[in-house]
Amino acid sequence: MAPKTKKNIAILSITLGSGGAEKVISLLLKELRKDYNVTLVLFHNSIHFPIPDDIAIKILSDNPPDRAFYLKFIDTFGYIIKYYRFVKRNKIGISISFLAFPNLINGIVSTFNKKVKTIISERGFPSDNVTSKLSFYISKLFYPIFYNKCHKLFSNSVHINNDLKDNFGIKIPMEVIYNPIELPQQTIEPASLNINTEKLKGITAGTLNKRKNQIMIVRAIEASNLNYDFTILGGGDLENYLSEEIRKANLEKSVVLGGKVKNVNEHLLSNHYFVLCSFTEGFPNALLEAMAIGLPCISSNCLSGPLELLNENKEITINDGEFYIGKYGLLVNNDDHIGLSKAMDYFHNNPNEREKFSALSLQRATQYNLENIYAKFKQFIES
Repeated sequence: MAPKTKKNIAILSITLGSGGAEKVISLLLKELRKDYNVTLVLFHNSIHFPIPDDIAIKILSDNPPDRAFYLKFIDTFGYIIKYYRFVKRNKIGISISFLAFPNLINGIVSTFNKKVKTIISERGFPSDNVTSKLSFYISKLFYPIFYNKCHKLFSNSVHINNDLKDNFGIKIPMEVIYNPIELPQQTIEPASLNINTEKLKGITAGTLNKRKNQIMIVRAIEASNLNYDFTILGGGDLENYLSEEIRKANLEKSVVLGGKVKNVNEHLLSNHYFVLCSFTEGFPNALLEAMAIGLPCISSNCLSGPLELLNENKEITINDGEFYIGKYGLLVNNDDHIGLSKAMDYFHNNPNEREKFSALSLQRATQYNLENIYAKFKQFIES
């Protein structure tokens, strides 16, 4: 019997930079190449994550991504034409795009090429995932037109899909496929966290910007009477602001800005707990990666992801200035530094709870391993 011919698949993204969506693409490529002929199509030649050797790469433009707005607008038409021609010339059977702009292009391609199955992926909470009122209105106008031209949509949260349906008029079939993770070889032994310590070591990781809201951690430690040794990993626009606020609060010995690092797992391993304090998320990779290491976790109950990870998406009510003990971790209200301070103190005062939630983190993370998520992803794109 002759071997089955592999289908041609294209993965469309703006770059393969250091973002969460790009990391998901890089992981899925490892499995997709076993079942399909895959081409990664990027608008710009910006690549942070590794790409398997047998993945073809197509770059649509030599222009830098930070061009003036009017030049970006002109570039858009070139991307549409080039990608449409690429799909047709290479007999692409399935075109999968990630993030809003590539999704819109996929919708345009689907309008004029009925032979290709177009699948789009929304990675952020749409109503909060816009940079200005203009971009919000553009989304409200074009999402219903071009998203609905595609065959299917998948996101990484039930809340994202509900927002697309209720507020953007998306009617195509939608499913939730959570972000995959490669389980680390080295993890924390839960029993090692069941120790009394005068100074509890905590950590967070993410871009230093308003959305990630790291100032909440500074305020929480300032409000506590206990001793903390906390590291904030990441770089970004608010680095100087955070540094100044740490100085004003006399917390230079308690809070350290660790900068942008590549070996995040190595830093996670030397801590007692992890905090996510974002105002909004698509699906928090940093939280999942901390759980996979075995860290007990505290998170803001933001849309979307933390409630799904830490409490199986079962709705909760958290009083102001308090925290909630979920099935797999602790949850606090958005921007509630008093609630966060109490949650951190809870882990500080209860080493047995740190051990308990460390074990639960490891257990929960296994459900998101790459093999499990890819099996769901393949079934989705083939059905």
